[in-house]
Amino acid sequence: MSKEPLGLNGLPSHDYFLDAVNHIDEAVSTKGIALGAAKGIIYSITETLGAMIGDANLPSHLRSGYAGALELAHELEAKIARLN
Repeated sequence: MSKEPLGLNGLPSHDYFLDAVNHIDEAVSTKGIALGAAKGIIYSITETLGAMIGDANLPSHLRSGYAGALELAHELEAKIARLN
């Protein structure tokens, strides 16, 4: 997959966040990461995305991409909580 470089606003595309969430999901599924570490990483991702989405200057097309990544991260967060 070809990823967009950092935009003029200095923010990575939502694809980077989706890849991170998918990587952690795979690591959790294969038991390649401790659940506590996965929980901490996903927490950081959701906090970062939440802050980005809350930025009033963020263009709507970026907001929707980040919102989708945030939803996926919340789903993984719930999955990790069930495994604990």
